[in-house]
Amino acid sequence: MTKKVSIIGAGPGGLTSAMILANQGYDVTVFEKQDYIGGRTSSFTLNNYTFDLGPTFLMMDYILKEIFENTGRDLEDYIDIKEIDPLYRLVFKGKREFYPTRDQQVMVKEIEEMFPGNGEGYKKFMKKEKEKFEKLIPCLQVPYGRRRDFLTKRFLRSIGYLDAHISLYDKLGEYFNDDDLKIAFTFQSKYLGMSPWECPGTFSILSYIEHGGGIYHVMGGLNQITKAMAKVVEEEGGEIKLSTAVDKVIIENGKAIGVKLENGDIEYSDHVVLNADFAHAMNNLVEDKHKKKYTNKKLEEKKYSCSTFMLYLGVDKIYDIPHHNIIFSDDYKKNVDEITKYKILSEDPSIYIQNASVSDSSLAPEGKSTIYVLVPVANNSGNINWKEEKSKLREKVLDIMENKAGLKDIREHIEVERIITPIEWEEEKDVYRGAVFNLAHNVGQMLYFRPHNEFEEFENCYLVGGGTHPGSGLPTIFESGKISSKLIMKKDGIKVKEKVTSKA
Repeated sequence: MTKKVSIIGAGPGGLTSAMILANQGYDVTVFEKQDYIGGRTSSFTLNNYTFDLGPTFLMMDYILKEIFENTGRDLEDYIDIKEIDPLYRLVFKGKREFYPTRDQQVMVKEIEEMFPGNGEGYKKFMKKEKEKFEKLIPCLQVPYGRRRDFLTKRFLRSIGYLDAHISLYDKLGEYFNDDDLKIAFTFQSKYLGMSPWECPGTFSILSYIEHGGGIYHVMGGLNQITKAMAKVVEEEGGEIKLSTAVDKVIIENGKAIGVKLENGDIEYSDHVVLNADFAHAMNNLVEDKHKKKYTNKKLEEKKYSCSTFMLYLGVDKIYDIPHHNIIFSDDYKKNVDEITKYKILSEDPSIYIQNASVSDSSLAPEGKSTIYVLVPVANNSGNINWKEEKSKLREKVLDIMENKAGLKDIREHIEVERIITPIEWEEEKDVYRGAVFNLAHNVGQMLYFRPHNEFEEFENCYLVGGGTHPGSGLPTIFESGKISSKLIMKKDGIKVKEKVTSKA
């Protein structure tokens, strides 16, 4: 008898599970509240300008390739991927610019020119972090549903590489003696929504993933990934129902048996895969009587990532700046502390600018471009009045773009624009507290201590997305979909061939 699976949410984690399970013969239905595919990995258009809503970096592309291969397909038949090198432009205090590249010989030369005496530290970083990456990545590709999962040979061999006892910033101090150079290899903690002074040293592998494996753009935007995944789901006989919101998970006798839709319809299934924002889902899709560990009160006590202020601009020219640009605050630590500790707006924020049209002409009309701006800000546990601050921050960001980032007279060239604040993330996109990178990745919220892929509150429910193991970021979200799918198949007695890889 064919097993039925209900998947709540058509984000990258839910679509990964849908692809794998549909290919294995499951009767898969994906319920998506919005009228579009992809969740935060989606797109929108303003006139003839196309923007990614969320992620703009693709790393560890081999994980995505494996998912397609496991369904008998070539990723290249669905999307066109282009490597970006140099990786990005970094602008420090005093407009000092640094262009990290995957070419290690060039990197050593540029580091010695800009940060004398640190070239050997870079070589050491690449060697040591490669070893660490190869030990840790396999540990992130398996579930941690029981404490004894820490006793596997795979995990025990990795303990000496965890570096969870020191901060990411201090870890980079083992390689470099220049503060700006340390920041160049620690700002990646923003993918986790955390401060490099608080983020575990474990995550030094993030910058290694970029330097060792590369950063990629998908032509048409990263939204094309989830659209391609949805196409495969449908090719495999799965169904994706857009504009179909789930009211609650139906639970009887400690087991999830299906979902109730907001229109009142009941959809029974053998398994439920939850791809909605974790804390939002617990507060809105699961009744209180079915929760012990993740009650509303206990969720409030968890640590959450920062949020983002987004500015999407369609402009009538193409700027001569790289694809990816990070403009750092003059006092980066103060800026990060204001976001994560004090939860206030910075007078001098750091910003990320994507100028994708220099690599991809399909995103804007000829001679024009899309400018995507992300400003890390505090989540909604602070008291920022966004109605009052929204326009002020917009002006501040435009000033930074003109004065520090090289986008002169940007205001004169804006044809269309859209702003998203943490309030919109929470109220329109159902992101708890607007924390777009989900639960924080402190030691007490990682591996076994993060919500489990096979959910622990009741049976037949599986989690995917940034709120479960292995964590936030596209590669790890893909892995969550793979892990949960394997758990479902194992439960149903379907032999699963484990494919655990680590490349860079």
